[in-house]
Amino acid sequence: MADSVDDKVGYFQAITGIPDTDLCTEILAAHNWDLQLAVSSITGNPSSPEPSTYAPPPPPPLEDDFVPLPPLAPAPQQQQQQQPGIAWRLVTLPFYVVSGGVGLITGSIRLGVWVAGGVLSRSLSLLGLAQGGGDGLHELPPSAVEAVDFVAEFEHEFGAGCGPRFVAEGFADALQRAHREYKLLFVYLHSPDHPDTPAFCGGCLCSEPVAQFINENFVAWGGSIRRTEGFKMSNSLNASRFPFCAQVMASTNQRIVLLQQVEGPKSPEQMITILQRVVEECTASLVAGRIEAEERLNNQRLREEQDAAYRAALEADQARERQKREEQEILEREAAEAERKRKEDEEAQARAVQEAAEKEAALARRRQEKAMALGAEPEKGPDVTRVLIRFPTGERKERRFHSSTTITSIYDYVDSLDCLKAEKYSLVSNFPRVTYGPEKNSQTLVEAGLHPQVSLFVEIEQ
Repeated sequence: MADSVDDKVGYFQAITGIPDTDLCTEILAAHNWDLQLAVSSITGNPSSPEPSTYAPPPPPPLEDDFVPLPPLAPAPQQQQQQQPGIAWRLVTLPFYVVSGGVGLITGSIRLGVWVAGGVLSRSLSLLGLAQGGGDGLHELPPSAVEAVDFVAEFEHEFGAGCGPRFVAEGFADALQRAHREYKLLFVYLHSPDHPDTPAFCGGCLCSEPVAQFINENFVAWGGSIRRTEGFKMSNSLNASRFPFCAQVMASTNQRIVLLQQVEGPKSPEQMITILQRVVEECTASLVAGRIEAEERLNNQRLREEQDAAYRAALEADQARERQKREEQEILEREAAEAERKRKEDEEAQARAVQEAAEKEAALARRRQEKAMALGAEPEKGPDVTRVLIRFPTGERKERRFHSSTTITSIYDYVDSLDCLKAEKYSLVSNFPRVTYGPEKNSQTLVEAGLHPQVSLFVEIEQ
């Protein structure tokens, strides 16, 4: 099948001979762009003849909407030859249309029946009612079925493995195969009722030199004129005598070039001579086409390699740029983290300094308040208690208190001194060891047994 819409339209025009591009497009669109199905629906309109003699069947009368294609003028180097079979010309393929509208309607009906059949087959397979549906094989197009039947009949009549290796596919696919393989297309139209057919097939086509030469230099396609495509090709190639062979090739403008017609019985030597001449005449164009295709393939491969190298270099550059950017981002994050920690440390230090200052100020206010709460130190007398305070640093402080003063006043005195940084402490006497904690703060010095004098130690609580 053609690779694009233009290719399909061109091949459809070349096979059917319809000059109207819009009509070809409509027919292909009605058949879901299936080239084989569209060609089969067109070629199936005329009734295939069943000839009783060896002469080719006459073409049916032309309809009103038939427009034949003009043949291409032969190449200049071939015009000088007397044999018209050597001339290079474009083949005009006759096309019989019963009615353009009826053809489109018929194609639409066939497409609808095909779609309905596919839906029904799919439904039955889902329900497990379809028979033999597990192989998943697709139905061959009619032209391929005819080609398979011809190959089977030819091998049955003349022996398997004898003669050219005819391809089991339609003419359009065979032509494309020859174009892809840079070979010519060998066309054989089989007339079963012609008296020369058995001798020609068995003695010429099936001879080892002829078959080997055709297999090496051509793509072989055969069709019976009793079938639709063989009958169509016999009219398209203007076959007047049988046995009939032709050598054709695909043209660059999506048409077909007829290179040589071989009509009537031929010996193996004559056939090889004719085929050799055709191959020699076309070798230059085939080699040029092959070289051009190889150059195009090499250029495409070179472009792909260059594109791959460019993409690899671009990816490497992008990877390096990405790595560089990631490294830069890491450095920036580390610098930002270091700056954040530095600011946090500075703020913590500032808060610590401020808290220490505030604490020191609070202690100073406390000492001042405690000192003011104590009042003046009393003079010595019988109602005055002498108190000696020993600090953990070894420092000593002494003061006189009224014997009626509570132990809280001694704590206030210690708090008013700048000798102790701890906030939690207790006053303890050694002999006997007594701790004057919060439960005894309300006792007077007399009640606590500290009058007339006492020596207390400051014990810091952990």
